[in-house]
Amino acid sequence: MIVYILCFILFQVGLFGILTSRNIIKIVIGLSFMEFSVYLFLVLIGYIENASAPILTGNPAQTNFVDPLPQAMVLTAIVIGLATKGMLLTMAIRIYKKFGTFDIRKVTSLKG
Repeated sequence: MIVYILCFILFQVGLFGILTSRNIIKIVIGLSFMEFSVYLFLVLIGYIENASAPILTGNPAQTNFVDPLPQAMVLTAIVIGLATKGMLLTMAIRIYKKFGTFDIRKVTSLKG
């Protein structure tokens, strides 16, 4: 139960970083914290104590298996999150080249 609470706290840290920061890079880092907490939560949902991997070896005594679906979902989410973070950082670099700052308060006109 404590691990789920730690995932929630990690999510809150990321949310706090997004809501209080005006620096684009810090916002992306806060988003990363939130993503990592969701990844941990999904993996914890699929965890079963004293269970083995879902590989059939012919041993009929083994009946308790770990659910592989949350792990597959996390792998997919990692790939999507990496692409999203790459796009966000590329946009941040373009904004920095155009306006000379990462502060979103100083970026007044985003008209292309």
